[in-house]
Formats: sequence, structure tokens, C-alpha cells
Amino acid sequence: MRIGGGIFILLLVCTIQFGYAQKPPPLPHGMVFGIKPTDIAPVRASQIEASMAKKTRITTAIVGKVIRVTQSEGGWFEMDAGKGKVINAHFKNYGVNLPKALRGRVVIIEGVAQKQFIADDMQHFAGDTVIGAKQHNVKANPKQRLTFEVRGLMVDE
Repeated sequence: MRIGGGIFILLLVCTIQFGYAQKPPPLPHGMVFGIKPTDIAPVRASQIEASMAKKTRITTAIVGKVIRVTQSEGGWFEMDAGKGKVINAHFKNYGVNLPKALRGRVVIIEGVAQKQFIADDMQHFAGDTVIGAKQHNVKANPKQRLTFEVRGLMVDE
């Protein structure tokens, strides 16, 4: 009886241990979230701001590395734009759920890139004529000036 109970407990512990040791399957190349990106020639994420020139919004496809998934539900993530810059991206369709395993992967995203305007461009507030130390200061992060509304994402690498 003792041997049978001991073997049962040993098998139970081994089963639980091996069950927790399993890793989730990696994201395969070509896995799609949202709508599959079309045949638009993708631009490198580091070159998107330069390719926009003076346009405030463009519909395009971007290739870049995901820094982190900030919110799984709704598909919120950050993409590396080179030189310390970050592109904040989210899905147009809130029903998309991104896995945290997307971190560090190279992806192709398609959607609308938009520049964020910062009020700190030497303009004064309406009716504000104060100059010097009393002048209003807007503290904006120049490294986060692009947002991207994603329609589709495909895992590339």
C-alpha cells in the first residue's frame, strides 16, 4: 500500500512538473494578426519619418522590430524607429489580441502613420505675450512623435 501510494505521488509530481515545463509554441513566420498586409513595398521603420517629409498622415507598410507589447488586448505595442525613437502602434480593430511573445520579433505592419504635433514649436498660446522666465514651457518627448494605426501585422522573422 505504501509503495503504491508513493508511486502514485511520484507520478503525479512528475506529470505536474513536465506540464509546467512546456513552453508555448513560437510564433511562426507568416503568422497574421488583423488583416494580412498587402503587396505595398514596406519601408524600414527607421526611414518612415523621412519618407513622410511634410505630410502629416500616410498609408503605408513598415518593417521593424517590436520593442514590447504594452497592452495585449487591443494590440498596443512599441516599434523601434532607430536612433532611440519609438513608434507607438495600436490596431484599428480593438478585437485583436497580441501575444507578449511578439517582443523582439521583426514584423511587417500596414496602416496609417501619423505625426504628433508638439506645441513647443516657438508658438505662443493665444493671448500670451509673456517672454522670458514666465513663458509657458511644454515638456514633450521628441523621441515619440509618430503613431501608427495598424490594420494588419505579419510576423517576418
